[in-house]
Amino acid sequence: MMRATIQDWTDSVVLLKFDEHKDVKYQVYRDDERHFLEMRDPEDTHIHTLELPDGMKLDKTSYEVLLRYVLLDVVAP
Repeated sequence: MMRATIQDWTDSVVLLKFDEHKDVKYQVYRDDERHFLEMRDPEDTHIHTLELPDGMKLDKTSYEVLLRYVLLDVVAP
């Protein structure tokens, strides 16, 4: 298994519904041929790891959109 960092840990403020926000940090890495976005809270607690679709592998703006999606649609329910 070969793991390589594409984007090191990056702090982000994710806007949620009704002017709410959540502070998170995320990194993007490749593990063999698959790409992942891993999200953690500011205290370094794991929130979620998402395998990136082919079209979003190297697009930083897509990473930010995925953070919001994960927080609202994957983690919240």
